[in-house]
Amino acid sequence: MDDNSRVGEARRFAAALALRAGLDELEAGRLAIVVTELGTNLVRHAQRGQLLLAVREEAGDVEMVAIDHGPGIADIRRSMDDGFSTGGTPGTGLGAIRRQARDFELHSSPEGTLAVARVGRAQAAALAAAPAIEVGGVSLPLRGEIVCGDAWAAAVEGTRTSVIVADGLGHGLDASEAAQAALDVFAADPWRAPRVLLEVIHARLRSTRGAAVTLLQADAASNRLRACGAGNVSARVLSGAVDRSLVMQHGTAGLQMRRPEEVEIEWPQHALLIVHTDGIASRWEAQRFYPLLMRDPALAAALLLRDHSRERDDATATVIRRRM
Repeated sequence: MDDNSRVGEARRFAAALALRAGLDELEAGRLAIVVTELGTNLVRHAQRGQLLLAVREEAGDVEMVAIDHGPGIADIRRSMDDGFSTGGTPGTGLGAIRRQARDFELHSSPEGTLAVARVGRAQAAALAAAPAIEVGGVSLPLRGEIVCGDAWAAAVEGTRTSVIVADGLGHGLDASEAAQAALDVFAADPWRAPRVLLEVIHARLRSTRGAAVTLLQADAASNRLRACGAGNVSARVLSGAVDRSLVMQHGTAGLQMRRPEEVEIEWPQHALLIVHTDGIASRWEAQRFYPLLMRDPALAAALLLRDHSRERDDATATVIRRRM
């Protein structure tokens, strides 16, 4: 978002996504307002701003993630008030977003500001039916590619979730085909044991170039986590008291892989489950994520992408948390 013309471009793209999401005229209007305000703030106030938009088909909404590299918002609470402005404008931006979006959360520091907003169908009903577990993610292709060779998906049922993150070898169309094939297997039966799912994925991907795959199943009621994977898709359990990386076996689903073995550990009450592909550096400081432990998981995914993307490959970060 480096020019005012980008705001109009984002608004037109959002209109197309509104049709895909099945939003009515009123909801599409809300979406246009939120996209305009987020985009305008990035152009006027931010350094290296990005605005990401995607349809979440199962949720029936359009999600927007705004990412920038500074200078940050000095007083978030005051900035949310209508009439407050640092740029000579009417100052209705953040307040308008808060009113029009079903979900809106913001995290800011001198390193930059992250925001997530969603506009969707039947907003009040959707909010009332909020699940016990939230999953958020950000996935971006290598610059210059038209598709992403990474992919992720999640199923949530009651107090449990099942998540897959796949990284097709290389990037571009062939990598995307491999990653999507893994997601197709997952979607057919996401609650099968992770080791069984990985074996089925391995067989399905033999006709593709292959992919690194990690599968997680977590239950907030039993506080247990099961994981299984092949290749360099990293998984980490993180809270103020716990920081544990889950070691996945070597190999590539669809090419060469040992018999899958599962890891089962405790899922502490306030811990995030963070899964990311190798387009994101594996060494990052846990302390940066402490302010986000109780926040929308898409914020943590955006932080990981902004500060630790290698920028030479597709990059995906997926974050799971309990809704407290």
